[in-house]
Amino acid sequence: NSTKREVTATVGQSALLHCRVRNLGDRAVSWIRKRDLHILTVGILTYTNDQRFQSLHTEGGDEWTLRITSPQPRDSGTYECQVSTEPKISQAFRLSVVVSRAKILGNAELFIKSGSDINLTCVALQSPAPPSFIYWYKGGRVVNYSQRGGISVLTERQTKTSKLVIARAMPSDSGNYTCSPSSSDSASVVVHVINGEQPAAMQHGNSSANSILINKHRISFSFSLGPLTGDRLPLSLLASKNFILSLTSSWFCLML
Repeated sequence: NSTKREVTATVGQSALLHCRVRNLGDRAVSWIRKRDLHILTVGILTYTNDQRFQSLHTEGGDEWTLRITSPQPRDSGTYECQVSTEPKISQAFRLSVVVSRAKILGNAELFIKSGSDINLTCVALQSPAPPSFIYWYKGGRVVNYSQRGGISVLTERQTKTSKLVIARAMPSDSGNYTCSPSSSDSASVVVHVINGEQPAAMQHGNSSANSILINKHRISFSFSLGPLTGDRLPLSLLASKNFILSLTSSWFCLML
């Protein structure tokens, strides 16, 4: 059979290549790595010093499985299941080992008005299978089981997403929030909960957020324009550092 079967595995999770052989008789099944024609296994014996490779077989069964423990991207490539016949019978498998990573939707830094809800959505990207779990952390502590109250976590395994909602945010809820799916690199976001009525402190709304570099200092800021009243146009601005605001009719600058 000249067709290739596509198999995707995640770094750190065992990769399994399943080869079914019927009426094998006294012949042997071998697994070959095509890029260097290295014989990895014959029967259930391993013929490589790399002990991550192992052939699995149940006596009397017709399935021969090559297991690669803790696969890495370098293990990607074509592997062949071969039967020692003349001419040979083989089945090729194309293995892709990917690095799964988490992504928290939105900006990497959020400004939330005190009393509003914190809404964070995390997606596990390039994960061939739904994660077994997705945990949320704040400063190294698991948020899912926090005693704070007002916290809800909704995880949908099939869509590989998890939503964290913290009701009635308080300044003490400020901090670094991390989404950590099983077998995926984690992702983090910094949340600032601000007291006051600034529209800029809201997570969603008619606002803009950005950051600039001044004198080797990174300043994150968010601003909103209020409704026009006569000839007055209110501007609300929130920054992560103390600053002096200089405003003209067409631009403003921030100075440390």
